[in-house]
Amino acid sequence: MSAEQEEKLMRIGVSLPSNLLRRFDGIIKERGYSSRSEGIRDAIRNYIVEYEWMSGESGERVGVVTFIYDHEQRGINSELVDLQHHFIDVIRTSLHIHLDESNCLEVVIVGGDAKRLRELTEKIMSLKGVKHVKLTTTQKV
Repeated sequence: MSAEQEEKLMRIGVSLPSNLLRRFDGIIKERGYSSRSEGIRDAIRNYIVEYEWMSGESGERVGVVTFIYDHEQRGINSELVDLQHHFIDVIRTSLHIHLDESNCLEVVIVGGDAKRLRELTEKIMSLKGVKHVKLTTTQKV
């Protein structure tokens, strides 16, 4: 995108939980951003770069999908089990850790075609109750 295209600003409305916004505001203050909007623009740019990098990955990969979710979210446990069965061809093993009364961390070791690993990650990301997802891959050597 050219600088000229990027300079055409558009206003949007976003609803966020207050605790998330407080944390974000703390980070943008610590990092020295002049405004919340500047921080949001930077976060969106980073999201786009990561998505484009992830989309460009191809071939056989090995990696880890880590995610945090609220296990009290209705139906999430069965949805995650169903997903893991559906992606049994790329899931090697998983580790489940209880972080507190309602949050769990899942670490899933994966291996296979990069497209299939992305598909798994995006399915997890789309589940209601999932708070954070990260796919880290490397080439199989």
